[in-house]
Amino acid sequence: MKIIVVFVLCLYTIYATSNTKAIDDWDTNITKKVQDSLQQKSLTPMLTSVAMPTPELSKMAPRKLGLSVGGAKDSDNFIQNIKNGYLPKLKSITYEGVFYDHYFDMGDTATCKDIFCPTYSYTKSKNIYDESDEYYLSVGLASGMDMKDFKRDKLNLVVVLDVSGSMGASFDRYYYDKKNSHKKHKTKMQIANETLIAMTRHLKDEDNFGVVLFDDLAYPVKPLRKVAYSDMDAIREHISDIKAMGGTNWSAGYKEALRYFNKVSKKGYENRIIFITDAMPNRGELSKDRLFGMAKDASKKGIHTTFIGVGVDFNTDLVDYVSKIKGANYYSIHSSKEFAKRMDKEFEYMVTPLVYDLKLSMKSKDFEVVGIYGVPKASLSTKNIIDIDTLFASDSSDKGEKGGVILLKLKKISKGDNIILDLSYKDKSNKSYNIQKSISLSKDKSNSGLQKAIVLSNYVTLMQNWLIDARAGCNDELEYFKISYDVIVQKCMIYPPLNPNYHYIKTWERRSCKLKVSDGYKKLFRYFRNYYKAQMQQLKDKSMKKELEVLNILIKDNLSIIDDYNDIR
Repeated sequence: MKIIVVFVLCLYTIYATSNTKAIDDWDTNITKKVQDSLQQKSLTPMLTSVAMPTPELSKMAPRKLGLSVGGAKDSDNFIQNIKNGYLPKLKSITYEGVFYDHYFDMGDTATCKDIFCPTYSYTKSKNIYDESDEYYLSVGLASGMDMKDFKRDKLNLVVVLDVSGSMGASFDRYYYDKKNSHKKHKTKMQIANETLIAMTRHLKDEDNFGVVLFDDLAYPVKPLRKVAYSDMDAIREHISDIKAMGGTNWSAGYKEALRYFNKVSKKGYENRIIFITDAMPNRGELSKDRLFGMAKDASKKGIHTTFIGVGVDFNTDLVDYVSKIKGANYYSIHSSKEFAKRMDKEFEYMVTPLVYDLKLSMKSKDFEVVGIYGVPKASLSTKNIIDIDTLFASDSSDKGEKGGVILLKLKKISKGDNIILDLSYKDKSNKSYNIQKSISLSKDKSNSGLQKAIVLSNYVTLMQNWLIDARAGCNDELEYFKISYDVIVQKCMIYPPLNPNYHYIKTWERRSCKLKVSDGYKKLFRYFRNYYKAQMQQLKDKSMKKELEVLNILIKDNLSIIDDYNDIR
């Protein structure tokens, strides 16, 4: 009898699937700014698959999966501000963001069988400014999972899209400058719409997908429903028609998104909110306890957040706070076309956290930690010098793992050479792991990944200290003063969180600062460029040209950067 019932149900499913069409479940009343007019419609799911195919990672050449820390996933906002003649915000460039733009060979990982296998490399080098001894230790973020075996979980995905007035401004101008008559450039709204459309093409039939729009109110325009039940072509047409409207109320959009998850099963799914915004709050969000508190509480319930920032005025200082929440990360958009290409390769990784609550402590009578690079949260004064909420899956290649490194700068305080590292973490099933490692730095154990991390960390340190000084003369509270070249050299060596002016940078600044580079910093940038070019050529790494281009712009030398790579093969 049971066999007959199952057979009948199968026949019914086949019949229903072949005789129904997908539903356009988008609420077309979005232009009405009355919340009651945007009630979620009750529709019966119908099975018709219209999802676009997702690239199969299993068809790639066999290699190990990479891992990278949560938080910033690029430094594009920093670069685009400079290219458009603006002084970037301090947190538009982070160590982890720059590291994620690169691949790092972190040594032999062939024997790794676990989801996470840290590798350690160390070296003694000379400070590039004063020739003093420096010691570096890298932690490689390696995984034992083969790329061919990687498959992301099914998704409960709610996209929260900002439709506030500032989204109608040109993506390459600051909204609060009131100079937005650049008709030849796309608006932030257009870029955001195109980005969302590109992301929908990576959803699978089994994923649940919903959309919330917000300005000063929240509009639940698409219910959280399986992709197989929705007419995704029609949904994409609706997305392309979205226009910027009113004020900004982040918490309204986020609260509405959270309600969606009350109507679906969260077990067996990656539950994620993707927030697409220019991060320019002007109503109801001047207290961090609102949006940030909700995101933190949601992460405890297994609902994670990705922020995608649109435009040069994207408030990276704000989202830096959000990115320190478990399971969170953020990206910047300066071109929807380029971002679409990026999603073709990285969407699976963006929504796949694999390791949680990673903590690293160090015991040593011979060394102390004086710098930590590549993590959103770090402390020189606590037992756990590194506290990482999340490691995400990342790409790997014959050049190493993308973003797969954390770097420690050490200071020798006695004649010995020994340190003990204690590392702990949890996997997705909440199983705990602990790894202890004793290391002697008497012998050099270096590799190209460690050397590259040192060069890039020096670059970010220089850029952040420059921004701290440069913003003192713009719209922050510090009084601008001229600094001699010798003083600049000393200041640029400081680990940025220890810079006396670090905490004076305003969090909520809105208007732009014109890009200016003092003569002293220009001189220093030229010196650093020579060092950077030499290291790039020694490493034979063309991927480092992005940072070199920034240095050329800041120096304003009319050089073709192609000439800088003639010796690189």
